[in-house]
Amino acid sequence: MLKAIRHLLPAENLVYVADSAYAPYGDQTQEYITQRTLTIGNWLKHSGVKAITLACNTATVVAVKLLREQMQIPVVAIEPAIKPAVSLTRSGVVAVLATKQTVQSDSVIRLCQAHGADTKIMLQACPGLVELVEQGELNSPKIQALLLEFIEPLIKQGVDTLVMGCTHYSFLLETIASLFGTELSLIDPAPAVARELLRRLKVLEPSSPDQEQTHAPTHIQTHLFTTGDLQQALKVMPQLWGKPISVERLELESTGTKSGISI
Repeated sequence: MLKAIRHLLPAENLVYVADSAYAPYGDQTQEYITQRTLTIGNWLKHSGVKAITLACNTATVVAVKLLREQMQIPVVAIEPAIKPAVSLTRSGVVAVLATKQTVQSDSVIRLCQAHGADTKIMLQACPGLVELVEQGELNSPKIQALLLEFIEPLIKQGVDTLVMGCTHYSFLLETIASLFGTELSLIDPAPAVARELLRRLKVLEPSSPDQEQTHAPTHIQTHLFTTGDLQQALKVMPQLWGKPISVERLELESTGTKSGISI
């Protein structure tokens, strides 16, 4: 997600928080996920950001409504790209790879009902993938075995279009393609979310030049933070980013209740 946003917004300073100390969210309670989402959202707002991208499907389906109510700045959220998948499928069978919380959410069920009248939509929870991506394992035997376990049964049931329903899974696109070749069309929602963020910023700052056409000044920065182990982040984040990048440790504990988080 961050790569897609940086590509489309070269003239913006970006702040990214990886909540690694509290991840993965997918198997946690809704209260836990809401607390973490609001804690980070409040920290970002108090840091002076002008918009927030919620780059986590699980946090979106659980907490985005409350986050938007409390932020007073634009919040752009990701959701599984079911509508584009339905328009793309040839077999009439699509699948969404996601966390347990995402596949069980009312939001995803509503998306399926809204767009899947003539299409079979299969929701596949993928426990273990997030943890391996967090460790930088993008093409290891472990992750290949899990991908085969999750995806092969879907293909046998006619799936020809696969939605990445978790932002961690975007890092596995090449591995999935190498395992299944042209059998599957793969949908990564990150570029669409970046375009929506650009649109919202243009509404927020209508007099600004078209940022999509603006070259980044030399002082523009991408600030990466982690709530988890800094040494692990320094090892993995440059690998995921594709080039050297600095990372800082962020102490950010949840306090309060889901209706009133304090930092």
